[in-house]
Amino acid sequence: MSDTLVPFDIATLLDSDQAISEYLSQVLADGDTDELIRALGHVARARGMTQIAKATGQGRASLYKAFAPGAKPRFDTVVKVMRALGLQLCTTVPRG
Repeated sequence: MSDTLVPFDIATLLDSDQAISEYLSQVLADGDTDELIRALGHVARARGMTQIAKATGQGRASLYKAFAPGAKPRFDTVVKVMRALGLQLCTTVPRG
């Protein structure tokens, strides 16, 4: 039996629009902006970073850096990637 651990890659689980929506909704509900940036990076990798880079006009390496842990990407970069992923930001007013 091997004692080698295989690194976990959440991008492998993001294989449907439903999985991506649920994942990002949970991250948004938690309210951690750094985690949101990392989550968008995971989703971009799941969908194909080369494809996202072409759709946004950004370089692949630049996108990897922009969504790396601790990165602070420009808001317009985040919006471009979200559009390339087919995602929208929506607001609601809490009831109560």
